[in-house]
Parts: sequence; C-alpha cells; structure tokens
Amino acid sequence: MMLKLRDFRGFHSMKLLLVVVLSVFVLVSSDEDSFIGVNIGTDLSDMPHPTQVVALLKSQQIRHVRLYDADRGMLTALANTGIKVVVTIPNDQLLGIGQSNSTAAHWVSQNIVAHYPATNITTICVGSEVFNNLPNVAPVLVTALKFIQGALVASNLDRQIKVSTPIASTIILDSFPPSQAFFNHSWNPVLVPLLKFLQSTGSSLMLNIYPYYDYMKSNGVIPLDYALFKPLPANKEAVDANTLLHYTNVFDAMVDAAYYAMASLNVTNVPVLVTESGWPSKGDPNEPDATSDNANTYNSNLIKHILNQTGTPKHPGIPVSTYIYELYNEDTKDGPLSEKNWGLFDANGKPIYTLQLTNSGPTFANNSGNMSHCAAMEGADKKMLQAALDWACGPGKVNCTVLLQGQPCYEPDNVVAHANVAFDAYYHMMGKGEGTCDFNGVAILTSTDPSHGDCQLFGSDGMNGTILNSTIADFNSTSSSNWRSVGDYGRAGVLMTVLLAVLLV
Repeated sequence: MMLKLRDFRGFHSMKLLLVVVLSVFVLVSSDEDSFIGVNIGTDLSDMPHPTQVVALLKSQQIRHVRLYDADRGMLTALANTGIKVVVTIPNDQLLGIGQSNSTAAHWVSQNIVAHYPATNITTICVGSEVFNNLPNVAPVLVTALKFIQGALVASNLDRQIKVSTPIASTIILDSFPPSQAFFNHSWNPVLVPLLKFLQSTGSSLMLNIYPYYDYMKSNGVIPLDYALFKPLPANKEAVDANTLLHYTNVFDAMVDAAYYAMASLNVTNVPVLVTESGWPSKGDPNEPDATSDNANTYNSNLIKHILNQTGTPKHPGIPVSTYIYELYNEDTKDGPLSEKNWGLFDANGKPIYTLQLTNSGPTFANNSGNMSHCAAMEGADKKMLQAALDWACGPGKVNCTVLLQGQPCYEPDNVVAHANVAFDAYYHMMGKGEGTCDFNGVAILTSTDPSHGDCQLFGSDGMNGTILNSTIADFNSTSSSNWRSVGDYGRAGVLMTVLLAVLLV
C-alpha cells in the first residue's frame, strides 16, 4: 500500500485542477468502453477471506480490481470469475527485479504464469508511486519494467498483459492551466525512457489522483464543489487562457495536465489510466470535509462521469477508466483518521454509504438506482438470521404467513430464503428508509428481487404485490397477533424476548 500524503510545495492557486489529472487512472483498450474498478487494500485488523472478497465483488458487479501485491490466495479465489485483475510488484521487491533479469522471470513465472488464464490478469504494476515513496530506486524503474516485459514475451503473454507503474499527480507541476503543465524536470532522466517504454508497448500512463488532498492543501483556493464534481455556474468554471477550454472539476483538469505534460516531452499517444481516486468518509477534527456525504458525492459523481464516457475538455469522448480507492476501510493504516476511511465497505461487507448512481448502468449494486431490495448477508450467522427473522415477523409486523408450509413463499425451506422475503418486505414497508435494511448487521442492500414463482412480493407494476400489501395492512393495524401463528417464526413471546435480548443487542 502506498502512502497518499502529498507534497504540495509550490502549490499554485489553481492546483485544484491538478488533482483531476490522475483521474484518468485506468485507460481501457481501444475496443473497450471506459470502466470503473476498485483497489483492494489489506491493512485491516480482520481482513475478509479471499473467497469473501470475491463474493462481495460479484454481488456488487465489480468487474475490474487492482491488488497491491500478487497474493496467491486472492489470485486463486479470482480464478474463473471473469474479473479483470491488476497485480502489483511491491516497492520492496523492485530493486531486486530491476537488478536481475532472472529475478524478474522468476516473479512472472510464480505470480503470473501460475495463475493465467484462469485468473484474468490484464496488467502488472511495477512498484507504486516510486518517485515519491522510493526515489533512490527510481533509476532502476524502467529496467525493472523492461525485465518484466521481457519475461512476458518469453511466456507469450505480452499481448494479453500490459506493464506500467502508477505515479502520483504531484510530479506534474504548474498543472493549471493544463496547457502549461510539465513533469518535475528532475525526474526527466527516468520519465522520458518510461514514456517511450509505454509508447512502444501500447501501455497506459498510470496516475493516482486525489482531489481531496489538493482541496485540503489549497487554503480555500479550490472550491469544494469543484473538487466534488458538483455542477458549477458558467462564471465559476476554470478557463485555460491558452486553449479557452472550460474545466468544471479538478479531475478533468489533472488528466489533461498529464496529457500536456507528456506532450512537452514529445509523447502524444500514451493514454492515461487512473489507478487511484477517491474521498475519505471520516477524518480527524482538522479534516472537516472528510465526511460520508462528501465521499458519496465524489465517488458517485466520479463513477457517473467515467461511465458516461464524457472524456475531458482536451479529449472529449475518450475513455478514462478509473479505479476507486478503495474497497474496504483499512483500520490498521498509519496516519490521520482519514487514512483509515477511504473504503466503500467495512470488513463485513456492509456499505459505508449508498452510492447515488441512478441510471448509470450495471455497476456497483451498492447504489440508489440498483439497491432496491434487502436480503440476508451472505455467510451471516444462522442464529442471528433466525433471531432477525423472528423480529421481522413479530415486532416488525411483517406478514409472514406466506412463509408457512403450503404457502407461496415456503419453498425453499431455509432460514436464508425466508429471511430474504421478510427482510425485503420490512424494508419496503418502511419506505426503504435509512437503517431499515440492517437487522443487527445480518442484512444487506441488493439488486436481487427475492420474488420467485408464486412468491411475488411486488405486483406487475413493480410496486405493491399481494405479500407487501398484506404486510402494510398488518403494519397499519394495532394488532401484532398474526406473527404468533407462524410456526417456527412465532415462538413463545417470552422466549422470543430473551433470544432477541441476547442476539440483537
């Protein structure tokens, strides 16, 4: 994992746009639309098992991931899923690979050839933010890239798997106006051959873009709305005086700054891929804008911006694929509180917030457009599920008679299937309000309708079906006697109270 604390020396008033340059982060191939992926960090005190990670990815319809290593367990779990995987050579292995062709060949053999093609590895990141995090090793960076590329050629995988290295956007100086941007000249002896390598292999320039840090260090120069992709009035847009292009967000300005910086080194045909971008959902007292609302706004707007294939003012319509930082909150990371709170989910797979992605297509089930149902969380404790089901059918006033033997929702006869029906009925009965799909942590929002066969929770209009109508009728009544006749879900009142006290507190 890389430290994202940035060096903002020489930060110009309009460096607000600098942040945007990295946003192009992951560039898709010319025959593929732009995509959104996620980074998977592992600095968690209770890191989920690889199979649980993959289950979450599949449930969230996430088809692109980036790993910060080449963990065998993760690569095995990702096999035969179709998920496209970026693996990383950690910085502490970079020097050895950059000094030895045989070490590079061994790494490719053990971490790529051993898993491909079952695991759909598409890219290798050679190190990460090396110029910032490991400057003394930067002189061997391009050699390491070439050694890894050579090993792929020897394995006949060079056409299937690309090689690059993520860099921090802070090495791009004078990023606004974008047309005047250039790379830190002190790194040109490495950057020039790096860009030539990317050009010759058809690989992307990988950039990490963090508008949050640019905003925080701008001392009020960068408007929050500009960093968050919020709509701006025309008179608030940033204009590049040289090109007259208008910029409405930091992300686009930073991506274009990267293109102009490459052009200043006579490289014009290397696409930009944004390998990291995001916003923290919680911070210390001196980080007042690290909030759940701002994180939701930034990531939701970023995802929509990328999937709409808007492109940038310099390259409208050109795909700019991006990996969100990150899948999980990493509670064991060093640094301020914000460093631990960049994730979309907690370690249990529960969303930190619900993305606002209505009409944005089939990506991230965790969004207000797709998350229209409530279901039992995969792998949830069965006793906890049973207790939550009992509560839904009792105090929760869901009409669970449909779950009795002979009734339309009885089959399949297991606690998970029955909980799916009861949880979803309760969620809709409560108007899909905040916190109504939790059930003490054993429920999760989903895009999957639990209706099946004659068990129809919703009517043909997509609204109230027979089950939901009867549940709402029961909820509006003053009696809660119905649930007590529901067999296993009715249990005696005293026992029910004791069970709930033990399991739901």
